[in-house]
Amino acid sequence: MKLLAMDTSNQTLAVAVLEDENVLAHFQLNRKLNHSLSLMPAIETVMQASGLKPTDLDRIVVAKGPGSYTGIRIAVTTAKTLAETLKIELTTVSSLAVIAGNVQTNKLIVPLMDARRNNVYAGVYQWENQLVNHLADRHIALADLLKQIKQPAVFVGETAKFKEQILSVLPEAEISEADEVNLPNGLILGKLGLSAKPIENIHEVVPEYLKRVEAEEKWLETHQSEGDNYVEKI
Repeated sequence: MKLLAMDTSNQTLAVAVLEDENVLAHFQLNRKLNHSLSLMPAIETVMQASGLKPTDLDRIVVAKGPGSYTGIRIAVTTAKTLAETLKIELTTVSSLAVIAGNVQTNKLIVPLMDARRNNVYAGVYQWENQLVNHLADRHIALADLLKQIKQPAVFVGETAKFKEQILSVLPEAEISEADEVNLPNGLILGKLGLSAKPIENIHEVVPEYLKRVEAEEKWLETHQSEGDNYVEKI
């Protein structure tokens, strides 16, 4: 299977082209740039470097969130457009799973994204021949998350800010400080996307934010009677 994988969930932009589990081309950028301007040039770069034409692709894989509200939408919208235009499969992978997949260990893997105010986006994963999600991705106070970790664990992702707090509760925890482990990787996204089920109706694919934007939460505080579907999902 030939596939194109893309992740713009956060500051890192990661794009890769794979043939089965073999990477043909990989692009990664970790700068504060506008992904809406840089994603398509990155895709063109890896496609050209891979020697493939868009019509050679069998599948598009996209990181669906959580992460930056704007960032997630950029990749998800681009992936849906490409899959529909090329008439090929589309599948999604958790942005947290992509980071967890960087680690090869028999311990629990806890990927973190900073959600501000000592909250995080997090899940709990473990390798069992394949990467298995043991605690569903969620928006949660870090203190509450740490209470749920009962086994030896490796923390990855945006860990630096939370290192002291994690170790105060879980002194045996491993906390990654290496970029090659903490940043999203298009190769890992592609490999996880190989085993994911294709989505039957790509128009139903929406980002998984896990939390409403602050403006939406404030609006709903005074408009509860109008329900929570006033914003059209993309």
